[in-house]
Amino acid sequence: MDDVVTRPPLDGQDIWSGPGSSRVPSPVYTDGDIYARELERIFYGPHWSYVGLEIEVPDAGSFKRTAIGERSVIMIRNRRGEINVLENRCAHRAMRFCQERSGKVKTLVCPYHQWNYSHDGKLLGVPFQRGVKGKGGMAEDFSLEEHGLNRLKVATHNGLVFASFDPDVESFEDYLGADVMGYVDRTFDGRKLVLHGYSRQRIPGNWKLMMENIKDPYHPGLLHTWFVTFGLWRADNKSELVMDSHGRHACMVSKRNETVDSEVAAQTASYRERMQLHDMRMLDIVPEPWWGGPTVCMTTLFPSVILQQQVNSLSTRQIIPVGPDKFDFVWTHFGFEDDTPEMTERRMRQANLFGPAGFVSADDGEVIEFSQEGFEQDHAFSTMCELGGTEIGNTDHMVTETLIRGMYRYWRKVMEV
Repeated sequence: MDDVVTRPPLDGQDIWSGPGSSRVPSPVYTDGDIYARELERIFYGPHWSYVGLEIEVPDAGSFKRTAIGERSVIMIRNRRGEINVLENRCAHRAMRFCQERSGKVKTLVCPYHQWNYSHDGKLLGVPFQRGVKGKGGMAEDFSLEEHGLNRLKVATHNGLVFASFDPDVESFEDYLGADVMGYVDRTFDGRKLVLHGYSRQRIPGNWKLMMENIKDPYHPGLLHTWFVTFGLWRADNKSELVMDSHGRHACMVSKRNETVDSEVAAQTASYRERMQLHDMRMLDIVPEPWWGGPTVCMTTLFPSVILQQQVNSLSTRQIIPVGPDKFDFVWTHFGFEDDTPEMTERRMRQANLFGPAGFVSADDGEVIEFSQEGFEQDHAFSTMCELGGTEIGNTDHMVTETLIRGMYRYWRKVMEV
């Protein structure tokens, strides 16, 4: 019999020996052992992960299949109107029994051996539990109550649904902190939401690169020609960057400029002064009372979601890792029940800026793929996130990488790397 080959235990100091959080080594994005530890300590540990919007499961028995880390879960509403999140794994033989992305069921049934579960994950019945004609069956002391689905801890907040595998995770309010929660409540203020649809893509890059991308105010005013040319995001926009006390969550808040600063235009190769739109409705931007001034608020809630308000376009962007070098990115587009038909049409039209083929977001998927290729080709390389220095804190400008440094300070602590 061949000997079993095992990897040596992960030594965090071998991966990242230097101080601080501004120089991130390539293995942080490529190493399989690092990734396995991330799943256990972050996605399956004491953190809240996004699973969806309440409106996605409107009725009793309505469900949505998604994932936290690489573990498949089911968000489902019970007959009392409560939302449960259950692990998509039969208690009998571990089958991922739910294959549909969404639907409505009277009970949850595993097709393999037809074990039957309630909307709360309780085991309702087992075929041939007492055997057939006095033969076989489960043991006399077999208890239905002891063999339900794994039920996660759930937090709902103004239409958002989060879940955690850790029953002792801190409260959702404490997890976000008051400053970040204030910006979450700016959009999710209790008004009833309306679901408009989905976009999804698989990006060949490490999941943290998307978290970084939406904590990085440096690139939007350089990479995205659309943003730069039409003033939706430029370095001269009035802005602020806000993070929680741990540095794990962050908000990038900005107000669109109608004029162009000559200093910024001179340093921005992606600015196209003569570029015109054939359909000006893409710039049919109507200020909404709840904005309170900013035209953009991008909120990253570590580790799994981005809450997007880009002018009138609204969406959540869920990050689902499927390995150290790829992740699924799911956009859920929404509006409000009190939107006029014109505003609904406007939100959906502006959604074309984003998503896999969006005028803006297609750029992000591409640069993340190319960055991953760079990390793979040289494991001795370390990134340099030192725009604005090496300190970590809130700012009133966008010429900084402080939010990325904040995330990796927290990441190093949790990961013991």
